[in-house]
Amino acid sequence: MAGGPSRPELAAAVCDAGGLGFLAAGYKQPAMVSDEIERTRALTDAPFGVNVFVPADGPVTGPRLDRYLDGLRLLATSYGVELGPTAWHDDHWDAKVELLLEHPVAVVSFAFGCPSRDVIRALQEAGTRVVVTVTNADDAVVAGGRGVDAVCAQGIEAGAHRGGFDDTAAHDHLGLDDLLASVRAATPTPVLAAGALMDGDDLARVLAAGAVAGQIGTAFLRTPESGTSKTHREALTDSAFDRTDLTRAFTGRRARGLVNRFMLEHLDAPSGYPQVNDATRPLRTEAVRRGDPHHTSLWAGTGWQRAEARPAAEVVARIAEGATRR
Repeated sequence: MAGGPSRPELAAAVCDAGGLGFLAAGYKQPAMVSDEIERTRALTDAPFGVNVFVPADGPVTGPRLDRYLDGLRLLATSYGVELGPTAWHDDHWDAKVELLLEHPVAVVSFAFGCPSRDVIRALQEAGTRVVVTVTNADDAVVAGGRGVDAVCAQGIEAGAHRGGFDDTAAHDHLGLDDLLASVRAATPTPVLAAGALMDGDDLARVLAAGAVAGQIGTAFLRTPESGTSKTHREALTDSAFDRTDLTRAFTGRRARGLVNRFMLEHLDAPSGYPQVNDATRPLRTEAVRRGDPHHTSLWAGTGWQRAEARPAAEVVARIAEGATRR
């Protein structure tokens, strides 16, 4: 839940209610990640986790990406802002890993790839359990072979970015139930489940299928503790938004959100993360400031209509009690 919704107040509230809250390190300077870790520790004595994006080996380049960025420049100008920087970077990877080694948290989860054996082992020696997000069985085997403590099977229903190792649909198309079965058959590594888990019945279903836990995001978007913007919150209950879909339009990497005008106008957006993400950031920020839901990302899973505007502790209790009753 990078980009705003995940913040210390939400992580601490989930922890204190019996869940395992997470902070998002993606897009942030290491100093901000450090500050949020300290703020969370001040809010709760419970263990919590941090999620980190694994950088690609290098930038995606090519004429298709160049043309897309040129088109975004024209759009940004018409919206009264300048396009953000378009240079590739690794999101401060080394500094964030070093921070988490110096100030260990209970769990570090990774998306967009699998760290090296050395990074995984170093985190574990610091007392941290390591989880890697996968979207197919082959990636789960790779992660298990590098010694992770668990993998998170992210079904195609999940909101926001696809967390698998590459950005191609060919290796990422399974619904959660099928993916969970496929991953469990491929590796003995414990498996968490993610993707449209909104209530106790959903959680009970994946636990019965062999998951050791459920990873939940969209259900917390409307909680008062989340950092979800007002524009995003209002869109979640606006009948004008009636479906979600996957898009590269905002970030250059496939992600699921409510279908808005920007998504429909950029159906052929190329792969190019983080260049596209950085380029569109000023546009998205200005759209949120204006209350315009059509020029910003509205990340949400397929179960978004069941998200409730209630405290995070109540969401945790409702899901836990529902799973227990089943």
